[in-house]
Amino acid sequence: MIGVLDLQGDVVEHIDHLERLGITAVRVKEPSDFEHLAGLIIPGGESTCLFRLLNIFGIREIILREFQRGLKLWGTCAGAILLAGKIIGEPPCLSLIDIEVQKNAFGSQLDSFTAEVAVPRVAPKPIPLTFIRAPKITRVGRDVDVLLRQSDYIAAAESHNVLVTVFHPELTPSLVFHRYFALKCGLKPSMDEESSVIDPTWNSRSWTRYARL
Repeated sequence: MIGVLDLQGDVVEHIDHLERLGITAVRVKEPSDFEHLAGLIIPGGESTCLFRLLNIFGIREIILREFQRGLKLWGTCAGAILLAGKIIGEPPCLSLIDIEVQKNAFGSQLDSFTAEVAVPRVAPKPIPLTFIRAPKITRVGRDVDVLLRQSDYIAAAESHNVLVTVFHPELTPSLVFHRYFALKCGLKPSMDEESSVIDPTWNSRSWTRYARL
């Protein structure tokens, strides 16, 4: 079972992708929600807001405790910022992976963009990526592997227990990064690598079936 931190940001979009892979996904916002989790996704959103909410709800210390017990973590965009060991110009939050990040490195919301790139360790063919007010990973430590390096920055990296992506896989029809994280958590997705590159049944409003009335 994989949890999605439900404080702010792209929660239902991640849940949608996980369930397409046959992975049980749950919202996480209270200490009891961490029971039986193999992994936790910290979604994209607004990193300063998430930082404050982690402390207000007492979740920061629980994530640190569960990480020591073996919980796998994946941070997308703002989530990657929260997991970083160093944030340029700011103190770190969770500091659970030895990377340095630069916030809002591409500019404003209007500078958001999409791209199609190859990530050989994750997918057998190029996949679509969506960057929204994205950070850049500017440095990684010795125990961190680079999964995707672009011209002057790193867009995806991982350590043994942590995955970080500066883009939003949950906003595309590709399930490969969610499949990759599920495997990292020791789970068995229902789709193989080839099938998960693009889910033809997905569209930009698929997540709305999870929206609360």
